[in-house]
Amino acid sequence: MYTLGISCFYHDAAAALIKDGAIVACAQEERFTRKKHDFSFPSHAIAYCLKEAGITAEQLSYVAFYDKPLLKFERILETYLAYAPRGISSFMMAMPLWLKEKLWIPSLIADELGYDGTLIFPEHHESHAASAFYPSPYPRAAFLTMDGVGEWATTSYGLGEGNTLQILGELNFPHSLGLLYSAFTYFTGFKVNSAEYKVMGLAPYGEPRYVQTIYDHLIDLKEDGSFKMNMKYFNYCAGLTMTNDHFARLFGGPAREQEAILTQREMDLARSLQEVTEEIMLRMARHVHKETGEKNLVLAGGVALNCVGNGRLLREGPFENIWIQPAAGDAGGALGAALFVWYRYLGNPRSVHGTADAQHGSYLGPEFSDEEIERFLKMNEVVFTRLPREQLPDAVADLIASEHVVGWFQGRMEFGPRALGGRSILGDARSPRMQSVMNLKIKYRESFRPFAPSVLEEHVSEVFQIDRASPYMLLVAPVVEDRKVAMTQEQDRLFGIEKLNIARSDIPAVTHIDYSARIQTVSQQDNPLYHELISAFYRKTGCPVIINTSFNVRGEPIVCRPSEAYTCFMRTEMDYLVMGSFLMAKANQKKLEHDVDWKKEFELD
Repeated sequence: MYTLGISCFYHDAAAALIKDGAIVACAQEERFTRKKHDFSFPSHAIAYCLKEAGITAEQLSYVAFYDKPLLKFERILETYLAYAPRGISSFMMAMPLWLKEKLWIPSLIADELGYDGTLIFPEHHESHAASAFYPSPYPRAAFLTMDGVGEWATTSYGLGEGNTLQILGELNFPHSLGLLYSAFTYFTGFKVNSAEYKVMGLAPYGEPRYVQTIYDHLIDLKEDGSFKMNMKYFNYCAGLTMTNDHFARLFGGPAREQEAILTQREMDLARSLQEVTEEIMLRMARHVHKETGEKNLVLAGGVALNCVGNGRLLREGPFENIWIQPAAGDAGGALGAALFVWYRYLGNPRSVHGTADAQHGSYLGPEFSDEEIERFLKMNEVVFTRLPREQLPDAVADLIASEHVVGWFQGRMEFGPRALGGRSILGDARSPRMQSVMNLKIKYRESFRPFAPSVLEEHVSEVFQIDRASPYMLLVAPVVEDRKVAMTQEQDRLFGIEKLNIARSDIPAVTHIDYSARIQTVSQQDNPLYHELISAFYRKTGCPVIINTSFNVRGEPIVCRPSEAYTCFMRTEMDYLVMGSFLMAKANQKKLEHDVDWKKEFELD
């Protein structure tokens, strides 16, 4: 029995397909259309999922949409009515898409897919909860979902046991931890629903000087983690911006313009917001633990991508174990909706298998064979060397150890915002210059942003202060003490962005200025080839860690197809590209006159 899950029309549209409860395929629409955070109907992602299973839409038993559009429309109308006549401009912008598409999901699905079967509409936070609990390795667990807003709920918690999910409590719009974070994202000059993670990365450069201001003026936080926001300072209910003039006066001036120079104010705002966010997450977790008595916690919703907060939950919170949906945002809602149908709606039994989750490392997207890759390379007259698979790890490990930057395109594409060794750019974590080189010459992004380490799972505790796997790059932990580099008195006096180029450990390229790292552990089970590569690097260097960043440049989605990988390789200062068994050196390539057209490669739809 096949069930298709769909999420779209807000941000990060996606499709997910399950067969008899097992995950077959998941993908975000942006990877196919090349529009970052594409929110349109995920026709390409659906086509991929069906192709991966070898079925047509007529063979689907159920289709699930990840929220209830009519309930969401009710909230939007009531909100505009409450603020009228303010918000008329925002209202006029929002209504055409609602009246044309968003209210007509059944008709749209029928037209796009030729499907006339049963449609299921879980609530938004039910989809998040299902995405967190059902793929987790726990037979029972508490769940906590936190995002901007669904229909009305912005946060929910409850209990999952077997095939059941029970929501025990909710926090409703406009009081939202996700929207609070997005408001500061907007005010510090970054893009809402896209760049919240930049604010998280900026936070260690600042001081928490605005924490009390936030508590005194913006948010009334209770001991159980519930809160109310002072809407005097926010404009998102009916306006076209997240904050207003009251907010600007509170923080000493207008919002930073995008691309303007970052000042100490933005760094201090980021640090203050992050500390408040972590405190709210901790209070919520303690309350959920008190109410449920469970030892396991699962997380989803966009706020669950705050890996710094997740790390504190693991270290300081009351739960023994935490599992986070790797596609925690709206994209994961597609998977949650499909799993909701199988387990909650149909009542099928659920079983777990030891400590392994059902997410398969989140390698759930398209894969390209050596034959397909070679056909592309020859068609475009690319100069390459074909290596036997058994030689590939050693060859690439040698390149990384020589401080070359390597594009790595292998196996199935990742589902979720993180590259996990399927579509990655790799480098030497020991190199003091690698963070600057990769940020400015490869990724074309802000220099302050840290890179993440991929570390062999069996060696993680030798490098980082964490005692468990973190396969989805969603936990932050400090470097172990004996790997830290002590600061001199002169270095300690540095302030803000001046701290950037000071090596903090013997793996400086992946150690943030607060000695932390956003960890991905790599296991032989989930990604054998990537594990072999890092193992080869470890044998050669004694270091079980390499840099792993997503295979894309700033403003573009992670690459999906060989054509996009090759174009990105040629448009940046990457030194080598490895696709399947094929190794390409930049020095041997002819100049790329134009981007390679993927449609000349192979049709996915």
